[in-house]
Amino acid sequence: MRHGALRGLRPIAMTTSVILARFAPYMCGHGTGSEVMRRIAAPMVGGMITTTVLTLIVIPALYFIWAARSPLRKQRGKVEIKKKPNLKLLKQGD
Repeated sequence: MRHGALRGLRPIAMTTSVILARFAPYMCGHGTGSEVMRRIAAPMVGGMITTTVLTLIVIPALYFIWAARSPLRKQRGKVEIKKKPNLKLLKQGD
């Protein structure tokens, strides 16, 4: 899990930083058309920050919590699995 999280960190961080760098001038811009671009850039920046936090922090944390509870679930509801009876397959021609 850690290996996968660390492996995915770089592409996610690079994508987010490039998008944030691209939309930063639109967020801070003044002049003709800046109001319209600001309305477009604000949700993009907010969405990228939100998805980055969810992808890198919240989802792995939820996974670890779920994985930690999994053995407890198995112990509480032990289910005995009965073995299937051996069935002999009939050969063709017998």
